[in-house]
Amino acid sequence: MSDVAINPPAAGVATGASASRTSAVRTSARAAATRSRDNRDGWLFMAPYLVVFTAFVILPTIIGVWISLHDYDYTLAEKPFIGLDNYTGLIDGSSPFAGAFWQGMQGTAIFTVATVPLLLVLPLVVALAMNIKFRGRNFFRAMYFAPYVLGVAVVAVLWRYLLDTNIGLVNHYLGVIGLNDAIPWLTQLPWAWISLIGVTVWWTLGFNTVIYLAALQDISPELYEAAKMDGAGPWQRFRHITIPGLRPVLLFITSVTIIASVNMFGQSYLMTQGGPGQETRTAIYQIAETGLTSFNSGLASAMSMIFSVFLAIISMAVFFLFRERPDRPRKDAR
Repeated sequence: MSDVAINPPAAGVATGASASRTSAVRTSARAAATRSRDNRDGWLFMAPYLVVFTAFVILPTIIGVWISLHDYDYTLAEKPFIGLDNYTGLIDGSSPFAGAFWQGMQGTAIFTVATVPLLLVLPLVVALAMNIKFRGRNFFRAMYFAPYVLGVAVVAVLWRYLLDTNIGLVNHYLGVIGLNDAIPWLTQLPWAWISLIGVTVWWTLGFNTVIYLAALQDISPELYEAAKMDGAGPWQRFRHITIPGLRPVLLFITSVTIIASVNMFGQSYLMTQGGPGQETRTAIYQIAETGLTSFNSGLASAMSMIFSVFLAIISMAVFFLFRERPDRPRKDAR
């Protein structure tokens, strides 16, 4: 009787454990199948971008590196391999194009250092003003964004005539208000740089303004109301609520603005033709001149690779600057 009483529960326990293991195996199999399906769907969604990225970024980069290792003139049949000679010639100054290239890098640095702060601060000021409710707000939003829809050729040619020393409307109206000396906006320094920087800020300010404005509208109004109740002033609310709320957008705008500034070409080419002399030539301008006019594609590719390294370093510095910092634990007050 004791065996009959004891054995059935033991068998039941064994049967239950076996069922639990079977259920766990099935659950694990279903989870693995789900992960596999999710991975497959993820790769399918990424496939169009990966095809475009490979075709227009990875392959051109590989081809560019290969060209930079050759004495490459696309008008000639022979393109001998010369190794790192193009790079060493630019770095040690032995190449006849080295001076012009580094002057173009200097011009790129001048333009970038001048435009990036303006295109970070001014659009933010405009966005803060446009975020306030007032009559005609939509009109002013459209007005600030309108220049951005114009192409670089339209903007550059328009301002080239407006800033012309002799027939430009800018000097004409300056004369009307009593400034009789014609300013050489496009032919002398520092006016050439001032013109290029001013036109670029006028042209691209609207894009950054729209991005800022969208980010400002995502910040909860309750945060500002709570800060007001705690006695925080406008500057404290801006510093402790607005700026932290804009951190991801600031990273995006800073990165995009730097990339756009270092790649400036059309304004210089169409407005000042790189002058006076070669003072307003940028690195992109010089690379295009070397490859397309001097037919030295190998050296132009080496310039592009060196330029890309500098741009990558700057981009990493921007990401490091805007990285998320963990809150430091406060020391207990004694």
